[in-house]
Amino acid sequence: MQPIAPNWRTSSYTGTETCVEVADNDPRHVMVRDTKARCRGILVVQRDTWTSFVEYAKEA
Repeated sequence: MQPIAPNWRTSSYTGTETCVEVADNDPRHVMVRDTKARCRGILVVQRDTWTSFVEYAKEA
């Protein structure tokens, strides 16, 4: 299986570059990185873990 190239995007709620970028076009994983420090690495989480995190954040 070929790796999927990340499709990075920022939140529509931010108007600046002080945010994180998310690539969620892979059916198995979601990737997150710092917009201002892209070279510092990428956090890769399983899709169900990301979904749980987003649902929790919506409640907060």
